[in-house]
Amino acid sequence: MRELARLGLRCVILTSDSNQLAQVPRLTQSVFRQEVEGMTLCWIRTMKYSAAKSMRRILSWLDFEFRLWRMPKSSLPKPDAIVVSSLSLLTILNGFWLRWKYRCRLVLEIRDIWPLTITEEGGFSRWNPMVLGLGMIERLGYRYADEVVGTMPNLGEHVRNVLGYPRVVHCIPMGVDEASLANPSPLPREYIETHLPGGKFIVAHAGTIGITNALDVFMECAQSLQDHPDVRFVVVGDGDLRAYYQEKYAHVRNLIFAPRVSKQQVQSVLSRCSLLYFSVHPSRVWRYGQSLNKVIDYMLAGKPVVASYTGYPSMIDEAGCGCYVPAGDVEALRLEILRYAAMPADQRRAVGQKGRDWILRYRRYPVLATRYLDILFPRVCQVAEADGAGQGAES
Repeated sequence: MRELARLGLRCVILTSDSNQLAQVPRLTQSVFRQEVEGMTLCWIRTMKYSAAKSMRRILSWLDFEFRLWRMPKSSLPKPDAIVVSSLSLLTILNGFWLRWKYRCRLVLEIRDIWPLTITEEGGFSRWNPMVLGLGMIERLGYRYADEVVGTMPNLGEHVRNVLGYPRVVHCIPMGVDEASLANPSPLPREYIETHLPGGKFIVAHAGTIGITNALDVFMECAQSLQDHPDVRFVVVGDGDLRAYYQEKYAHVRNLIFAPRVSKQQVQSVLSRCSLLYFSVHPSRVWRYGQSLNKVIDYMLAGKPVVASYTGYPSMIDEAGCGCYVPAGDVEALRLEILRYAAMPADQRRAVGQKGRDWILRYRRYPVLATRYLDILFPRVCQVAEADGAGQGAES
């Protein structure tokens, strides 16, 4: 949206203040309006929740939809296009109403495939009433939105499975924030000496430590490599399962739990590591690909990436900056880590640099914004291109 604003569009974001992964203002009124980097940002005060897997989270979704519906909108510009961006699929219902009210285009953007995610990874039955309700809303969105966009490259297959027939699905993946290209904030010396010692081959996972991060394989692999004193496993971050893992694997000598760092310090952490790791549970969700901020940060660091991942490949294989091993396979991960540890340092740097070069070429937000503009206003873009071609012919 920031890049679209820089292209001359008037962009308005309506969002909830109930978000555990972002810094949000403390609201004293029902709606707080900000002007930020050429955009209008409207925060809607919504019921808070503490646990991601809880009924209160669902109630928070409902609360947001009700408040969004009731929110006075007369002071906002009349939209030409509305983007409904999941997680909560419920917002597509507000999107349909706003499209009818303003006679504008409606784009459904999928960043998490629900309800598939909660049936595959959350333990919910496909016959759960909430799952059935979300499935019905998902079908309505795929069928009646003017355009469907996904951050994952193979979402079209899922949409075809849901609808029973194919429709055009666009991929606009997560991208590189230009701010992350600036010099990262340094780490305190004590942090480096305690958690990122020099002279070691450091395999690191940086990010949330929760059930969806499937870190059991990482922990078991660390335990199996205790007889390799030069290989160190580091987990950087916080989450629901951090204390559990710390207690369960307290005896593993080569496993370190480092405190969470600020976004501005992430690259400083990754630059001191040798191999970067992410993992997922075996799940049908990954058949449709991934576009994870974690992987973007990893590739931007110019380090090789190994992933415990079974699904539609993208990014790492396209760039040639690492490898996939089957999700849940400790032995396959162990062998791959030993292969990278034995690799000459220059060769590892060359592999990692491929990832950085690829991500900067294909995933910068100015590039993605131009592609998104073609989806939001295809006729306008086609006319502009035709006019430009005509002017070129005349000149």
